[in-house]
Amino acid sequence: MSAQLGLLGKKIGMTQVFADDGESVPCTVIQAGPCVVVGTRTQERDGYTALVLGFDEKPARLANKAELGAAKAANAKPQRFVRELRVTAEDLAKYTLGQVIGPKDVFQDGAPLDVEGWSKGKGYQGVIKKHHMKGMTRAHGTHEYFRHGGSIGCRLTPQRVHKGKRMAGQMGNEKVTQQNLQLFRILADENVILVRGSVPGATDGYVVVTLAATRKQYKRKGMGKEEVRSKNPLKASKKAAAGRG
Repeated sequence: MSAQLGLLGKKIGMTQVFADDGESVPCTVIQAGPCVVVGTRTQERDGYTALVLGFDEKPARLANKAELGAAKAANAKPQRFVRELRVTAEDLAKYTLGQVIGPKDVFQDGAPLDVEGWSKGKGYQGVIKKHHMKGMTRAHGTHEYFRHGGSIGCRLTPQRVHKGKRMAGQMGNEKVTQQNLQLFRILADENVILVRGSVPGATDGYVVVTLAATRKQYKRKGMGKEEVRSKNPLKASKKAAAGRG
């Protein structure tokens, strides 16, 4: 399991922001904090190191005894959204119980992020919408079979339906992690971050934003080195005609 610092937050919605070079960048607005350190996990006591963060205060009358006890120990109010984030012992030593942290304390502009959220629930869906099957031909001999799933096995062999068979069922409403998104801008005064691209979940849904687990630097697909221009005049003219020259 990766040990990356992060914050809890709420998805506000989407907007567009203009970069310094004039590019229109679609961004997801996330309220990332303020988060309260409501607990810690240490190697000596728990066998691993982690920060327990809380986000979005709630009234004390809605909290149970365990939540009230944790809030009292941290000298804070009960929190609606509480999650553990695995961190290294060095990172754990930087934070104390009850400390309030924001985006500037954890992130930097341009850093790659992983955002975890719950996808929108689509209810019970068929195989065409859920698994992108193409369906049956609409010819004269086909009746009431246009969007069916087709055969799911054989009565002789294997005499059962294989696990993982793509069939109709519940779609969405599951935990999704979008990796390697660019932290486009930090609005520290509002505890808001702008993330390039889409983020799992609906508006006002809770998300967990952490530093990317697989890379240290953000890199956009298709934005690498410029391709070597062909010296063939025929190919060059075709590219110019297509607007790529």
